[in-house]
Amino acid sequence: MSDRQTLASWKKLQQLAQEKKSQHMNTFFANDVKRFEKFSIELPNMLLDYSKNLIDSETLDCLLSLANETEVCDWRTKMFTGAKINKTEDRAVLHTALRRQSNDPLIVDGENVTEHVQNQLAKMEVFVDKVRQGHWLGYSGKRITDIVNIGVGGSNLGPQMVTEALKHYSDDGVNVHYVSNVDGAQIVEVLRPLDPQKVLFIVSSKTFTTTETMTNAKTAIKWLTSSSFDEKSVAKHFVAVTANKENAMGFGIEEHNIFDMWDWVGGRFSLWSAIGLAIALDLGFDKFKELLEGAYEMDQHFINAPLKDNMPAIMALISVWNTTFLGAHSQAILPYDQTLHMLSAYLQQAEMESNGKSVTWDGDEINYATVPSIWGELGINGQHAFYQYLHQSNNVVPADFIGSVESVTPVQGHHETLMANFFAQTQALMVGVDEQQVRADLKAKGRTPDYINKVSPHKVHKGNRPTNTILLKRIDPKTLGSLIAAYEHKIFVQGIILQICSFDQWGVELGKGLAAEIQEELSTNSISEKHDCSTASLMKFYQKAK
Repeated sequence: MSDRQTLASWKKLQQLAQEKKSQHMNTFFANDVKRFEKFSIELPNMLLDYSKNLIDSETLDCLLSLANETEVCDWRTKMFTGAKINKTEDRAVLHTALRRQSNDPLIVDGENVTEHVQNQLAKMEVFVDKVRQGHWLGYSGKRITDIVNIGVGGSNLGPQMVTEALKHYSDDGVNVHYVSNVDGAQIVEVLRPLDPQKVLFIVSSKTFTTTETMTNAKTAIKWLTSSSFDEKSVAKHFVAVTANKENAMGFGIEEHNIFDMWDWVGGRFSLWSAIGLAIALDLGFDKFKELLEGAYEMDQHFINAPLKDNMPAIMALISVWNTTFLGAHSQAILPYDQTLHMLSAYLQQAEMESNGKSVTWDGDEINYATVPSIWGELGINGQHAFYQYLHQSNNVVPADFIGSVESVTPVQGHHETLMANFFAQTQALMVGVDEQQVRADLKAKGRTPDYINKVSPHKVHKGNRPTNTILLKRIDPKTLGSLIAAYEHKIFVQGIILQICSFDQWGVELGKGLAAEIQEELSTNSISEKHDCSTASLMKFYQKAK
């Protein structure tokens, strides 16, 4: 396997990065009135403008050469056809199969993945209709009014982000709640106002061993049976989504109430499967299908569009350019649409759990930056919180600005104010303002020379801060599906270019294992001597203070 740093395109990009660091985007725009046309991609339901990045045509051509030299298109084909590109776990990566609109067989390890997916979608549809139409009854014969989804990570963030984003499309036939934190305060707060006779729990865990999820599920069962006085009531109030049917049945959930997961779907890419059951229950199965259709449309764009016109590929290349070559350490996700208030948290997991790695496919140490830390907040809130940092800190933070042309809840004057800020911020981050402009402005306002000398350095904005702008026509199920899929494919392309395994998460496993050992020690009050003195002392302090 080739060392990425020996590639001609990689070496050229290193050289270009040194050159571009001394240049300003203002000059790029001044010299090229067609810059937006060259560095934007328009799709039927969204627009990507990446012109406000420190790139020119030579840089873009070199980035595209890097994609070709790293065989991105070949790896893309491998992913979509079920090759085992998850190298460390010897698994296929087929979240795209969950939203295929084709009946053509897709064979992995001798099994038809298409058939499995269609069977589960059909099972979901029957179940969703049964619950929403009031035909699924609780132990006392009352219809279900509330759904509580118990999961963590990908079994929680994806479904919750989508139901929050699309809540204006819900008919409120059922109320959906989420429990992810093992801190008992959350599940108590969720369950307190609910009637056990009318609640349906979805326990989502690929392995059905995740400590946090199982702890919350056990508490939910106790809550239910303390009301029903009958353990058989679990059959009426619990379903599971898992790849470990045996564990779920051992937990007390009946086999026909278990929905399948597969080892070729990672948790953070699983909302398209039965992990998205809460989405379908909240919105109705038709809207869930529209979500899948939107993702499929982006899949087709990703497969068929040339890389230079390929939205996910360009997003990945810009990220690699900003992070690996220009040295940015973090990236902000800044939605200017209230419905997307959980998107930053969702993408934080998707990208950082996927590509936050430090060894290559072959296990060799990497000595170049892989992906940035992902963080963010709703745009208007962020403007009055951390945008000061974005504008004037010594640390340059590339940002994705995501907005919509049409509000799902139009209130006269509001959306125009929102979007005025949306457009202004990317312009301000790029253009900045120099000291000469600051001084002229202050002088025009009648300020004294002493005041001007004192304040001017503090009002300088260097600008040249890179941003992408993603402008959606409207937040609806199809558009949201396309947006999420675009970021999924961006993550895939990043991983290929950086030569890292995007579809495992061994870093998560280490902490889980240690937590299980420590929990046993805390429960038996026998703290092992193998711990470092800090950890052991903290545990002893905790035990003593209880």
